[in-house]
Amino acid sequence: MSGLLEDGEAQPVLTRELRLAAYVVCIRDGKVLLARFAGAGQTFWTLPGGGLDHGEDPLAAAIREVEEETGYDVVIESLLGLDSIRRNFQRAVGVEADQQTLRVIYAARVVAGELRYEVGGSTDQAAWVDLERVHALERIDLVDIGLELERRRPPLGRVDRDRFRL
Repeated sequence: MSGLLEDGEAQPVLTRELRLAAYVVCIRDGKVLLARFAGAGQTFWTLPGGGLDHGEDPLAAAIREVEEETGYDVVIESLLGLDSIRRNFQRAVGVEADQQTLRVIYAARVVAGELRYEVGGSTDQAAWVDLERVHALERIDLVDIGLELERRRPPLGRVDRDRFRL
């Protein structure tokens, strides 16, 4: 796939990737449980969750990720829906990724544990945030999509993601 451009520069290699991830929406006493991503020189709030390990069930991954990122044990109550996002980014020098991520979003309830921060992972904080204050946070669209799925419970488990571009 590597060729030469007109000016003699090497054309970047484009990789096509599919990522499967699972997330949870936990709401309690008018607050939502969020985790703060900290990596690649940026920080933003997101729903607890993340990528599946090879062969891992999405529901099991969601439970594992919540415990890793927040310290809580959760019970999955229902499947809220799916969200698909596609983005391009530089994977390495001369390598561009065209990545599609399918995000499985569940409603969950905390049943045990104590709030704590993840150590050595992709997040550096976890917090219960008042639902009225979420709009003021630096966050990814997944937070709004998850809250909308939880609120509306659409029959097809999808919302118009273009409404949530931040």
